[in-house]
Amino acid sequence: MSNTLDLTSENFQKILGEDSQNKLVLIEFYSPSSPESQQQTAIVTTIAAEYPEHLILAKLNCETEQTLAQQLAQQIGIQTIPALVLIKASAPVDMLAGPQTDAQIREALSKHLPSPDDLILEQAKQALLKGDMDNAYNFAKKAYAINPENARIKLVFADICLKIQKLEDAKSLIASIPMIDQDAYYTNIKAKLELALEALDSPEIKELQEKSAEDPNNLELKAQLAIQYNQVGRKEEALEALYSVLKKDLAFGDAKKTYLDVIATLPDGDSIALKYRRKLYSMLY
Repeated sequence: MSNTLDLTSENFQKILGEDSQNKLVLIEFYSPSSPESQQQTAIVTTIAAEYPEHLILAKLNCETEQTLAQQLAQQIGIQTIPALVLIKASAPVDMLAGPQTDAQIREALSKHLPSPDDLILEQAKQALLKGDMDNAYNFAKKAYAINPENARIKLVFADICLKIQKLEDAKSLIASIPMIDQDAYYTNIKAKLELALEALDSPEIKELQEKSAEDPNNLELKAQLAIQYNQVGRKEEALEALYSVLKKDLAFGDAKKTYLDVIATLPDGDSIALKYRRKLYSMLY
């Protein structure tokens, strides 16, 4: 649903009153016959489309809505068009008179809208709630790349990494959280991470490692060890163990299926997944 609409005498009270309580309203005073207005309209419309959940672009045609335009211009203090007025909670919070560049408009909006990294982080959180771990991971990674010092981004990213068993990444992110940002969310993730790290060297894994070292040609032991590695998040070690099995016997048990299943648990574009896909393809072809 578009967040751009025409401001008219019929809807202006709702938009400037009710709607502005929940979203930032950007009124664009423009004239279709003005080249400057046409140029600015293209810029404003493009920017508004980037904030569908947080911004309403209310376009006021000063030729067809003369009475409303004059009334609002007098109340706000507009003396020239094109002009942009930002409304929040029914009150003007900023005004840009005359033609504006893309950068000038974005700077004015940035004071009242979420930052790009916050918007991407929100997408990561929504994907996490839906259990869409691929998108959750990729959105969080993108937000972190934009603002690697943001503690909230790091915590959400660590939470996602923990859920997909990228434990070393989660550990690094948690370790970088400053004391001032170590809230209840941080404590919860840290506790879960510590439990996950403790499970990395379970008695079952140690026993299988010892047996495999004593009998290095036993493919069944290697396959069992790979399954244990995968269960505790040691993905690369699981894949390496399965790869060593497949190199000796490509048709050994469920090794190839397990190998592909482990890769499938990693997020799209993950470096480990790419590495071991290439290894398998080189073996097959």
